Amino acid sequence: MKKSAPTARAAAVHLLDQVLGESRLLSDLIAGGALDALSPPDRARAQRLATDTLRGLARADRLLSRHLRKPPPLPVFNILRAGTVELAQGGDPHGVVNEAVGIIARHPRFGSLKGLVNAVLRKMAEDAPRSWNDLRVPGLPAWLRGPLTEAWGKAAVAAMERAHFAGAPLDLTIKSDPEGWAERLGGIVLPTGSVRLGDPGQISALPGYASGDWWVQDAAAALPVQVLAPLPGEHILDLCAAPGGKTLQLAHAGADVTALDLSARRMARVTENLARTQLTATCLVGDALDHRGGPYDAILLDAPCSATGTIRRHPDLPHARDGSDFGALIALQAAMIDHALTLLKPGGRLVYCTCSLLPDEGECQIEEAMQRHPGLTPDRAALDRPGIDPAWITEEGGLRLRPDFWPDLGGMDGFYIACLRR
Repeated sequence: MKKSAPTARAAAVHLLDQVLGESRLLSDLIAGGALDALSPPDRARAQRLATDTLRGLARADRLLSRHLRKPPPLPVFNILRAGTVELAQGGDPHGVVNEAVGIIARHPRFGSLKGLVNAVLRKMAEDAPRSWNDLRVPGLPAWLRGPLTEAWGKAAVAAMERAHFAGAPLDLTIKSDPEGWAERLGGIVLPTGSVRLGDPGQISALPGYASGDWWVQDAAAALPVQVLAPLPGEHILDLCAAPGGKTLQLAHAGADVTALDLSARRMARVTENLARTQLTATCLVGDALDHRGGPYDAILLDAPCSATGTIRRHPDLPHARDGSDFGALIALQAAMIDHALTLLKPGGRLVYCTCSLLPDEGECQIEEAMQRHPGLTPDRAALDRPGIDPAWITEEGGLRLRPDFWPDLGGMDGFYIACLRR
């Protein structure tokens, strides 16, 4: 199939083919132009259909198994999966079925299976809306569910799976007057100060986007900078800065920010967002382990990690990853902590964070860092922030956030955050 499909449904199927067939991440596909041929509303629609299908894949497969003697070829299967999910969500049967048949009819290898697609989706038009909510919540794959169950227990993991399946609302970090912007955008102010929207539609069309009054940032992702508590004029290094939400927070606080990331493409996005929000920072492209700047008053290290805390927003992760890179990531995180400490002024502070649910990328990293560096101590007082439940503070002095927290508000990303002083 073509890289850039002409319709939102066809583009969604293309994304599914890449994630489930080639273990590609949606973020990489979209950044690589997979949706560029579509209008902004259709881009949003295609991405939403792909993520909804990945989120409900186990349910879709269960329903489809009732009408398939064996799984069809992956491109055909993905058309059926996307159609089933859209029908379960109340999609127009005529439009869903007809376009699905048209998509497979144009396929160079499997066009002859258009009759199968037509017959199965017509049955799904009846079955999916009626049966969808009776099926169990899709679970995590065994390679991830095992270590999470060991860390947090079966009940907590089941609650995380429910949060993942529910998906994520949109959170905004507001420059000023969050209450006013929440009212204007039809959202709520969360306990930690972020504004949460339920179904915002096209983000770039919302009031305040073009004028730079806010930026998109999950409430959990906004907390590391709150823990760092930047002061005007402080020289602060944002290591692994992209996609840039934390850089914007630091700059908005009046800090002298140096933002560093390995990816030139991702740093270009940071530069664009700085311009949109009328904020300034020094943006560098390079390897964090090679940086020799400073010394800095404070460093924010949002280290590369498994990203297992973001599955409610990125349901492609369990399908595109298998956990085989965990060991290398954990070793890299330790090396980054050690190097960051050499860039700090005496008495400076380092906030380490990862969007991971695995203790090896959070709690264990801090315990081991303190063993390697005598005199390094966690600043527990830094965690005393508005909206932080004391029960979230861990034994070694960090902050553990999970998707099942705030269940009545729509959850949050999984994160680990610790503030270290030397």
